Parts: sequence; C-alpha cells; structure tokens
Amino acid sequence: MGAGKTTVGRQLAAELAKTFHDTDHEIERRTGVRVSLIFEIEGEAGFRAREAQVVDQLTQLSDVVVATGGGAVLDPANRERLAQRGVVVYLHGQPRDLWQRTRYDKSRPLLQNGDPLEKLNTLYLQRDPLYREIADIVIDTGRQRAHTLLVQLLPQVKEKCKLSA
Repeated sequence: MGAGKTTVGRQLAAELAKTFHDTDHEIERRTGVRVSLIFEIEGEAGFRAREAQVVDQLTQLSDVVVATGGGAVLDPANRERLAQRGVVVYLHGQPRDLWQRTRYDKSRPLLQNGDPLEKLNTLYLQRDPLYREIADIVIDTGRQRAHTLLVQLLPQVKEKCKLSA
C-alpha cells in the first residue's frame, strides 16, 4: 500500500509499449463500486475472491503490465500465477515511508481503523516474505519519486523479459 505500484506500473507499461492494468481499478470497473465499498459489504474475504479472479484473468494476457493490490500475494494461487506468468517486481517500502504516503488517503479500507502505522507494520511482516518469495526484481522505493524508480527498474525488467523470452 503506497509503494507506487500503479504510478510506476503505468509508466513502465508506457515505456515498454504494453497495456497497463491495475487489479483494484479493474475490480471497480467490473462492479461499478469502490474497493472500500466492497470491503464494507463483502469483507476482505469477498474482495480477495474477486481479486483472485482478476489476477488469474489479467495474468493470462500478453503484452501487459499488471499492478496488483498490496494483499494479492496473500493467496498462494495468486503468487503461483504471478510467478509463472510474468516478471514480478516488488516495490519494497518501509512501513514508515508507506504511512507517510498514505496517511491522508481515506480510500484504503485496511488503514481506516486503529493505528494505521501499526497496521502497516503488521502487513509488512506478513507480506514482505511472500513478495520476496516470487519477486524477480526487488526495488527499494525509499522516498524516491516514481520516475527515479522507473529509471532503476527499466533496464532490469528489459533484461528479465529478454531472458524469459
């Protein structure tokens, strides 16, 4: 959450002349409602079921860059699909940096209760090993701008794509 997946993913897709997809945006497009409302009505389990279906469908497409929601890696089937069907980039951010980026964002359901920084720490401990398990490339986001991340990422992605072709 807040690592820059959508922003960097969109820029990466443009540089590689590929189509960009964001799983959260796709879920919102299909349902006609915001992710936060899906969480409210169906809970996290309902949202994750929708997310798994979208991850499966988008990872079967060619010439795409897909940005997943932060929790997509919780599902073993999602991890398997992502790892087997493409080059996986983990935009790694420390919880404090992610909190700085998301602290005023009311559209993130998992951060709306209690202490958001503590929640980000908990999510980090849970998700970081899962991201690392499937990542082909790990980029530390720190406090860098999206363009700086893109400059670091682009040659690595091009090399990985060349190797997997």
